[in-house]
Amino acid sequence: MANIICLSDPHDDANQRLYHGNLPKGAQVIAVGSEIDHFDIGKLKEANANVIFVSHPKSREPLAKLIQQVPSIQWIHSRSAGIDFITSNELSNCGAMVTNAKGCFSSTLAEYTMMAISFFAKDLPRLLKQKHSKTWEKYCVEEIRGKTLGIIGYGDIGRAAGTLAKAYGMKVIALRRNPQNSQGDPICDEVYSNDKTSLCRLVSKSDYILCAAPLTPETRGLIDEKVFSSAKKNSVFINVGRGPIVEEDALIEALKNGPLKGAALDVVATEPLPKDSELWTLENVLLSPHNMDMTETFMHEATEFFIEENLPRFLRNDPLLNLVDKVAGY
Repeated sequence: MANIICLSDPHDDANQRLYHGNLPKGAQVIAVGSEIDHFDIGKLKEANANVIFVSHPKSREPLAKLIQQVPSIQWIHSRSAGIDFITSNELSNCGAMVTNAKGCFSSTLAEYTMMAISFFAKDLPRLLKQKHSKTWEKYCVEEIRGKTLGIIGYGDIGRAAGTLAKAYGMKVIALRRNPQNSQGDPICDEVYSNDKTSLCRLVSKSDYILCAAPLTPETRGLIDEKVFSSAKKNSVFINVGRGPIVEEDALIEALKNGPLKGAALDVVATEPLPKDSELWTLENVLLSPHNMDMTETFMHEATEFFIEENLPRFLRNDPLLNLVDKVAGY
């Protein structure tokens, strides 16, 4: 049996099939709410609640309390790929399995990565200015083929970006926690461990630097002044991971005075980006409001993954997909 607690907005359209649709035999939703006060703990214990589906952005505290108060929980699933919004000591120390929606957002973020590379390689800002001023003036563009993409965080998103980069004829180098997992990988030409020396080496060899890492205590502030000062001259920094991984003052300095040619940022340290941030006014920055994975169906697909893929596996006692290291945070 799967007796499911949904730590979610009851009005979330993407979850309506989970709340009201046909679930696999043996599965049922027993409670839906976004705050701990929305749940009757006694009834959850009586119902032997053993699964928590998490999609509400402010779930850290209520999830920690549910873990403490409902000891029958065996599995916690995050509808997001990142789990930084639910991490806690209670989560790290509990006996439940944790899974995420890794893979549901990778293709569109990989497409954005290649768009950002093209944006700077072909100097799209100049094209737009020339069109606006009705100026017919030829200029040299940069060829993407033969350039190096360095990927910080070679997980599902990073590898999806690497796959597209390879199709463009780029060299792909990557940084990951377990480099041995990439042995024999036809996409990745070189892979380094995730120590600071290796990170500085990667950025020094990369024409385009992609951050696709999760936010954890270890990655917070990882990309700092030392890293940017090691970057290859006229390289471009792209962030689809999490904003707080980057020390923004160091990024702005590298954009204003080198060595960076530009940056494409789908995530920033504080969201929404404050009006007084220099990132708004720097002409060599491409900004998007953390929406480059936001297709019309992306959240529906993430919920469908839980219902169609992992829930049947749980009911059959088969291995779950997308298991997360609760301590590492990804």
